[in-house]
Amino acid sequence: MILQALKDYYDRRQRASSPQDRLPAFGLEEKEIPFVIEIDAEGRLVNLADTRTVEGKKKIGQRFLVPQGIKKTSGVAANLLWDTAEYVLGVPDEKKLDENRRKNKEADYHQRLSEMRAAFRGRIADLPASAQEDIGVRAVLAFLDSMDIKQLETLPAWPDILATNPQMTFRLHGDMELVCQHPAIVDATAQTTEEIPDGICLVSGNPMVIERLHPAIKGVWGAQTSGANIVSFNLDAFNSYGKSRGANAPMGKPATFAYTTALNHLLARDSRQRIQVGDASTVFWAEQANDLETALPDLFGEPPKDDPSRGTDALKVLYRAVQSGKFTNGSATDRFHVLGLAPNAARIAIRFWETASALDLAKRIACHFDDIKIARAPHDPEHLSLFRLLTSLAVQGKADNIPPNLGGEVMRAILEGLTYPAVLLNLAVQRNRAEQKPNYARAAIIKASLNRLIRRTHNEKEFMVMLDPTNTHPAYLLGRLFATLEKIQEEASPSLNATVRDRYYGAASSTPVAVFTTLLRLHNHHLGKLSKGRAVQMERLVGEIMGGLDDFPRILALPDQGRFALGYYHQRQAFFTKSDTPTTNNPEESK
Repeated sequence: MILQALKDYYDRRQRASSPQDRLPAFGLEEKEIPFVIEIDAEGRLVNLADTRTVEGKKKIGQRFLVPQGIKKTSGVAANLLWDTAEYVLGVPDEKKLDENRRKNKEADYHQRLSEMRAAFRGRIADLPASAQEDIGVRAVLAFLDSMDIKQLETLPAWPDILATNPQMTFRLHGDMELVCQHPAIVDATAQTTEEIPDGICLVSGNPMVIERLHPAIKGVWGAQTSGANIVSFNLDAFNSYGKSRGANAPMGKPATFAYTTALNHLLARDSRQRIQVGDASTVFWAEQANDLETALPDLFGEPPKDDPSRGTDALKVLYRAVQSGKFTNGSATDRFHVLGLAPNAARIAIRFWETASALDLAKRIACHFDDIKIARAPHDPEHLSLFRLLTSLAVQGKADNIPPNLGGEVMRAILEGLTYPAVLLNLAVQRNRAEQKPNYARAAIIKASLNRLIRRTHNEKEFMVMLDPTNTHPAYLLGRLFATLEKIQEEASPSLNATVRDRYYGAASSTPVAVFTTLLRLHNHHLGKLSKGRAVQMERLVGEIMGGLDDFPRILALPDQGRFALGYYHQRQAFFTKSDTPTTNNPEESK
C-alpha cells in the first residue's frame, strides 16, 4: 500500500505541466555536485567550476539531474559520467590516505584508486554505440586518457577536492547542460533491460525483472547519511522461502525507481512536504494537488522567525476548509497519505502510516487544535506547534531529550482521532512538578489528554478553554485554591523572590492533605496585610472554592495531578485580567 501510493505520487508529478514540477525520469536522479569539470571538444581542461554556495556555516553544491547512481558495496563500482574525485580523477582522499598509512596499506589504497579510475572509464566505454558518438562522451574519454594531474593541482579548488573527495561531473565549455544530460546519454540510461522476468511486481502485477538492491532512501533523521532501505534482507538469517535481498517485497525496476525517487524527493532538505515529529521524519502527499499538502508543515512545524504568524494563518485555512467542506486547491475527497519514518540500524522503520480523505484528515487535525486550545497570555502564540508541545515535556526544553517514540505516537493519535498516549499526560505532570509550575504548552497538553479520555468514558464534564467555576472536581478545585493562596501571598508580600508555589507545588499536587492545612494557616496572616476590601474579596473566593471540597485527599493519582495543574493554570490566568473580580476568564500573563 505504501509503495503503491508513492508510485502513484511519482506518476502524478510526471504528469505536471511545468517541467520544474516533474520528478526525474526513469534512470535519472537529482544529485548535489560541488564541482564541474569543463572541457573543450578535444578533451582539454578549460575550467573547474565550483557550484557551491554558502548556507549557514556549510558550503552546499548545486543539484543536477544525473544518471541514477548504483548501490555501492565494499567493491569497486562506478557511476555513469559522475562520481567522487577518487573515481573521476583517481586522486586520493586525504583522510582515507592517512588511515591507510597508519595501517601500512598505502600501496593497497593506490591500487584501489587505479581500479576505481578504470571502472569509471569502463562504465563510459560500455555505453551503446549511439551514445558513444556523442561529442561530449568522446571529449570525456579524451580527457580521461590524457589527464594532466599537475595542471589540476594549480587550480584554487584543488585543496578542497583532496580534503572532501566531492562528487564531480563534466560539461562541454559553452554548454548549459552537463555531458550526462545529453539526449543520447539520457536515452541510454532509460533503456529497459532485456533480462527474462523472474517475478511478479507487487505494484504493477506484471511479470518483470525484480530489483534486488533498491536505491537508498536519504533524509531520514538519525539514519545513515549514505541512506538506508525500506525493502531489503541484509542477513542470511532473515531469508525465508528462498528469498533474499529485495525479494521479500518483489518489485520491478521501474516501480522501484518510482517509489524511491518520490520518497527521496519528499524527504529532501528543502521539501515543503515534510516535518520532523520527534524522531519520526514525516512526509505527506495527496492523489491530486491539495491545500492540505502545503498547510501541514505550517500546522505542525515551528513557524520561521521572519514569519511568526504562518502557523496561525494555516490554522485559519484549515478551519475554513472544515467549515465549508471545500478546499481552494483540490477536492475534499482526495485521498491523503501521511508516512512517518524512523531510523532502525541499516534500515528504516515505519513509525506510522495513515490514509484518509483530505476532509476527514482536516477534521481530525482541527479537532487536535480545538483540544489543545487554552487560555493564554498575550505574548503566547495562538498556534502551538507539535515541536513546541513536545519540547515542553523534555528536560531543559531540548529536542534531543524528547522520548524517541513519543512524537510518532502523538501524530498517530492526531491523524486517527485516538486518545493521546498515556505517557504524554505523565510527562506533562512530571515536568510541572520538576519545574514547580504548569506552563502554556503543558497546560494545553493536559487539557487535550484529559478531554479525550473523558470523551471516551463520559464520566465527567470536559475542561473548558478558560476558568470553569462550575467544575466541581476536587483536584481541579485544589489547583484553583493553591493558585488563590499564592496570589494572596504575592499581594501581601510583593517583594518575595519565591512564593508558596516554589516550595509546595509538587507536594500540593500529589499529597494535598500534607500541605493545605499549613497553607491555610499562613493565608490568614497574609490576608491581614491586604486592604480590607481586597481581603474580603479574596476570602470570599477561598470560601467559594472550599465549599466544593469535602476534605483534602490524602493522595492524588496522576490524572488528578493533571486536573490540579489545569485548575491552577486557569485560576492564575483569570487573576491577571483587567477586571474587578478574580475569576474573570479573559487571560493575561501569569506570574
